[in-house]
Amino acid sequence: MTPRRQLVVLVGADLISNLGTRISVVTIPWLVLVSTDSPTKMGLVAFAETLPYLLSSALGTPWADRFGLRRTSILCDAGSAVAMVVVALTPWLGFAPLVALVAVAGALRGIGDRVKHVMFRPVAEAAGVPLIRLTSAYDGLSRVVTLFGAAVGGVLIAAFGVTEAILIDAATFGVCALLIGVLVRPPATPSPPGPPENYLRALRGGFGYLARDRPLLGMLVVVSALNMVANASVAVYIPVWVARELHGPSGLGLVLAAFSAGALLGNVVFTALGPRLPRRLTFLVGALVAGTPRLVALAISDDLPVVLVVTFLSGIGIAAVNPLLGVALYERVPAELQTRVIGIAGSLAFVGLPVGALLGGWSVDALDLTPALLLMAAFCLLVTASPLLARTTTPSRPTPATTP
Repeated sequence: MTPRRQLVVLVGADLISNLGTRISVVTIPWLVLVSTDSPTKMGLVAFAETLPYLLSSALGTPWADRFGLRRTSILCDAGSAVAMVVVALTPWLGFAPLVALVAVAGALRGIGDRVKHVMFRPVAEAAGVPLIRLTSAYDGLSRVVTLFGAAVGGVLIAAFGVTEAILIDAATFGVCALLIGVLVRPPATPSPPGPPENYLRALRGGFGYLARDRPLLGMLVVVSALNMVANASVAVYIPVWVARELHGPSGLGLVLAAFSAGALLGNVVFTALGPRLPRRLTFLVGALVAGTPRLVALAISDDLPVVLVVTFLSGIGIAAVNPLLGVALYERVPAELQTRVIGIAGSLAFVGLPVGALLGGWSVDALDLTPALLLMAAFCLLVTASPLLARTTTPSRPTPATTP
């Protein structure tokens, strides 16, 4: 198979795995609800999946380097499939085993997602595809999966029942493992000289490199802040604004869809123009547009069309941010450190999601909606503008650092 076709298969397999993850976000809590009738236990299951995902993304990658990226990806997706099959077929085991299985599946996905992303680079280079074009196209496609994945989960439950929906969810991970196992052969990367590093030293190497690369660390802080704002908006701010200003749920889907539509349009444009745009300036402008303006619009306006337009433009802004972070990780980080640095970077970027939901709810309860929005907007502006206040270099490859 040609390198370009292998790249298509690798990206497609990753998106299928992502689809399975989005489906499980709906199917597993629904299983808990129908079997326990407990919203608290639903939240515990969601937490049990998310926390191991974040931890394994950062802490499990040194083992992936030693075991091999392709083999790790296959094993993690196959393991996720088995865990979901057990969840579907053995509901009589009880709640505690369910939480344990979901935690195992979350941990496996955290490692599996990171190693597939590391494989993107050598396969794309072998195929002659510019990394900036790959990261932008992938970001747009993953947004489509995110947008429709939960809806697919709901449709599967309605059409087949929750057990069958979870089995279909398991099948997505099995398909991903099969595609990579049969059709993807990434170019071999040279191993560093000497004996393999022990686990703690390898992990310190990833954290140490990231601490030294201040421009890359600054980009990660900005992305984490934007994720925090996004989740606070989706979970709290937008629903509360819609309920208070529109007196009903009819505008909720419109506001959420406006951001997704802007992001998808932005991805199409950025995929075409990204290789010719100045990276640092584009990242800064995209970050500034993506966060603060939509919070301010919710704070000062009760006009739905105004909020929709600003939210749509913010979606366009976010389309440049994640791809530029992705290509910076590929280009700046030495090949022998990429698995662990990309894993740590993924955890840092995603940690804003649970924090955002918690801060969003607390801030509205403590301050009311408008002050909470303005305070979050000020914080977001400060963080996203911080690269302008720091001495940075353009995101090209730095001199490779040696592993401590």
